[in-house]
Amino acid sequence: MMAGASGKAQLSVEVLTPEGVLFEGRALRVTFPGVAGRFTVLPGHAPIISALEAGEIRIVEAGGVERRLGIREGFVHVLHNRVQALVFQAED
Repeated sequence: MMAGASGKAQLSVEVLTPEGVLFEGRALRVTFPGVAGRFTVLPGHAPIISALEAGEIRIVEAGGVERRLGIREGFVHVLHNRVQALVFQAED
């Protein structure tokens, strides 16, 4: 597991759209709007690939700041504390 300066295990997170990078950085946890319901990824999570529905991705960064990203739909892949989400961003 990756550990930050605080010693807590962290995730490496990328949220990408066809237009570019929405988020790239380290996080303590990430919550996704899965098609079967919301789920949270923590360090050490089992490998998973999941479809996402319209909703909000909530990222709690290593410093404790929470970011919220609105999406229309997408997919997420989790493996070895690396989280990669490919999404369509929600329109304003």
